[in-house]
Amino acid sequence: MKATVWCAPYKVKVEEVPDPKILNRRDAIVRLTSTCICGSDLHLVDGFVPFMKPGDVIGHEPMGIVEEVGPDVDSSKLKKGDRVIVPFPIGCGECWFCRNQLWSCCDNTNPKPYLGEEMFGQATAGIFGYSHLTGGYAGAQAQYLRVPIADVNCQKMPTDLDDHKLVFLSDILPTGYMAAQHCNIGPEDVVAIWGCGPVGQFTIQSAKLLGARIVVAIDNGRMVPERLEMARRSGAITIDNSSEDVYERLLDISGGIGPDVCIDAVGMEAHGSNALEHVYDKVKTWTFGETERPAVIRQCIECVRKCGTVSIPGVYGGLSDKIPVGALMNKGLTIKTGQTHVHKYVPELLEFIKQGRIDPSFVVTHRVPLSEAPHAYHIFREKLDGCIKVVLDPAA
Repeated sequence: MKATVWCAPYKVKVEEVPDPKILNRRDAIVRLTSTCICGSDLHLVDGFVPFMKPGDVIGHEPMGIVEEVGPDVDSSKLKKGDRVIVPFPIGCGECWFCRNQLWSCCDNTNPKPYLGEEMFGQATAGIFGYSHLTGGYAGAQAQYLRVPIADVNCQKMPTDLDDHKLVFLSDILPTGYMAAQHCNIGPEDVVAIWGCGPVGQFTIQSAKLLGARIVVAIDNGRMVPERLEMARRSGAITIDNSSEDVYERLLDISGGIGPDVCIDAVGMEAHGSNALEHVYDKVKTWTFGETERPAVIRQCIECVRKCGTVSIPGVYGGLSDKIPVGALMNKGLTIKTGQTHVHKYVPELLEFIKQGRIDPSFVVTHRVPLSEAPHAYHIFREKLDGCIKVVLDPAA
């Protein structure tokens, strides 16, 4: 089959790789009909996530048709021919975390927990196509995908909605929703969201669904004006951090106290709005003094009101420098973070889609053949051609 493989930092290829096979009795093989490039895939390509090996298949936002099931798959939950999305975290369905809907912290699906224990103290769940730190599972930018514990990890979908309305249930729609829901948003709340990429766009939509009074979207209007325009169409007030003082604008919008909620939908490769700060972080990462660029976390902590909430759906993986812990403690802030517990949110969000309360397809700007994945990565990474979200067509 064809698949997108990681070769080295800044280099991916589409190559012929062996078709996946049933390895365990509860596996399924899914023929993929749509699969996406995620912003967090860029962290792999840019070399920010460790434990990648040349030839690793990447990608973790797929949907498709079940082609084959292992003999122990519960046929009342999953059978050949079912249309499914596949959440990016892999759950066992039986450990304490899965039973409590904390799916991305599953205790049993990461076969290389020692790496996670070294990095984080405890290992995360296994994740498709996201390095050997999260289990070394083959990813989903491919024509076929092996799904372990398939009757838990394949989520059945209706047949009357097109792929672009459903595929984002595998990751970024639940990610944006969880980031907002974590914050107990109320009808008087001002919510500020850094980053208007796909996760940021769904966070904007989610904050509005949850009743926020004002949603503010922050991004670089010089680099990505089309993302700010998309945020405006969703009803957000926008701040261009390349030309405006974010702190002062947010104070003005919030009546002088700061937003009730600040959400970092950017993650470990933030450019920030301060050139000196960006250069500092770049130098620190080049010299291995820190492993990521936390400019947005710093700004969220600075801007949020006293006793407010900072939510971090943006991906971080290592050690960051100059986090203002004094402000965090003295302002009495609540911090909410985590990889998304996708399985928990799929049923609720699928109902929103069926009811027409949200149409996730609005973020799609490019659908291209899987064979053109390297070009798609290039335009997505370099923010060319108005690229906001790429869906790959595995059959093309």
